[in-house]
Amino acid sequence: MKELSDPVVVGIVVGAHGIRGTFRVRSTGRHLREGITLVIADEPRRITKVRETPKGFLVDLEGVKKRVEVEAMRGEELLIDRNDLDEPEPDEFYVADLVGLTVLDEDGNKLGLVTETTPSPAHEVLTIRDGDTESYVPFTLEHVPEVRMDERVVVVRPPEE
Repeated sequence: MKELSDPVVVGIVVGAHGIRGTFRVRSTGRHLREGITLVIADEPRRITKVRETPKGFLVDLEGVKKRVEVEAMRGEELLIDRNDLDEPEPDEFYVADLVGLTVLDEDGNKLGLVTETTPSPAHEVLTIRDGDTESYVPFTLEHVPEVRMDERVVVVRPPEE
């Protein structure tokens, strides 16, 4: 396996498309490009073709030729090394970079730290820990109105209980 010093998830296999080994992928960014090598199921694979669709991406990987091979990898993460990511634009960030940031409510009260980000079908979910207490906040504009990377702060509106 290609060792990644700082692996970053750039997509998740959601299924197969057609019979020739094309992956349906939910991408976490704009990093799926022909020619790059990523790691899936502990194996390095070069992307040979990428097409964007309204529901995600269709991706062909070197060495995968059959639908059954793709179906066996359903749910697998597509990983690349952080050093291979594009630099974010000003005022952009990677969701994984939120881990470790301080979480405040809109009044400035500390709610804890972001300890994890988890993809869901609709959006990412932030796990916030304060001591022994964990809470979860959807990473949507409604619930996360502000991220201040320069201050290492995330401002949240927790969902109503």
